[in-house]
Amino acid sequence: MSDVVYDKKEQLEQIESGLLEGEQVVAVYDAIGVGSGFIGLTNRRIIIKDKSFAGNRVALTSIPYSKVSSVSVVSNKNWVGQFFSSGTIAIQCDDKLYEVEFRGSEKTHHVHNVILHYAS
Repeated sequence: MSDVVYDKKEQLEQIESGLLEGEQVVAVYDAIGVGSGFIGLTNRRIIIKDKSFAGNRVALTSIPYSKVSSVSVVSNKNWVGQFFSSGTIAIQCDDKLYEVEFRGSEKTHHVHNVILHYAS
């Protein structure tokens, strides 16, 4: 897991600007849906940018991998069993559930696998 994967350069740069000493970016994926922002994964934490707050406020939430109690891939199937072109990752931390939806199920599975890699 050495090459950084990202959707938008400005999102990658925002994550890079707030890195801790020795921290490295693994991936940054653009989110879709309500509160669209992005998710950044580093070798130390998950960073979620949520733009769903009133008054043009934005939350940038950092979640250390040690606080993740479970991670799930949530995907919809249509009536003929085909996956839609989006997927959601659900990250449980104590009593808080974070959900981020992506275009493409490949991103969802990559995020899931990265979190499992660092949370284990």
